[in-house]
Amino acid sequence: MHKIVLIAGFEPFGGETINPAWEAVKDMDGLEVMPGYHVVTAMLPCVFDKVCHVLIDAIRGVQPDIVIAVGQAGGRSDISLERIAINVDDARIPDNLGQQPIDRPVDETGPAAYFSTLPIKAMMLALREEGIPASISNSAGTFVCNHAFYSLMHSLRGRPDVRAGFIHIPYLPQQAARFPGTPSMSDEQVAAAVLTAIRSAATTEVDLQVPGGALH
Repeated sequence: MHKIVLIAGFEPFGGETINPAWEAVKDMDGLEVMPGYHVVTAMLPCVFDKVCHVLIDAIRGVQPDIVIAVGQAGGRSDISLERIAINVDDARIPDNLGQQPIDRPVDETGPAAYFSTLPIKAMMLALREEGIPASISNSAGTFVCNHAFYSLMHSLRGRPDVRAGFIHIPYLPQQAARFPGTPSMSDEQVAAAVLTAIRSAATTEVDLQVPGGALH
């Protein structure tokens, strides 16, 4: 029996016409990323009150074994494997429907935070071994990406059979070209990173205990 990996990437937001998260993963639908593991993709709306419903509906529909949501983080220089989602919406800019919640909980009944259940340390080392810059991030922000990450983990609470988490990626070169000095990564390399992350998540039963923290 084959296993399902749900990869969810965001639509463009913030005035952008493309989102590298979706560009990198949209062609993976149906891909057998490794023997027995098949990918299903979903596009996520950059809308606070919609993204959780789209993501949860996708999970109910395909019953995945692994879920990885992918979002754009312009200004970051590498693949950021998110460690933690926090229970707060604090939007610096409006979402794609003009909503801009400030200091609002993602879920009024939920805990302060959830940790990723992906083997993020093993994934980090696997990416670096492939020559792809990667690090552990301790903040997924407070915009729709964090909202989706928190909602994802909240929906899967009590489901140790499903591993899930969030990855942030840099701008594409054509986006970064508008902001001199801003880091970027090609969609080919981002796609390769996502595939490597999937394989690592699928083959690592217990995460590695290696340094990946931050001093500040």
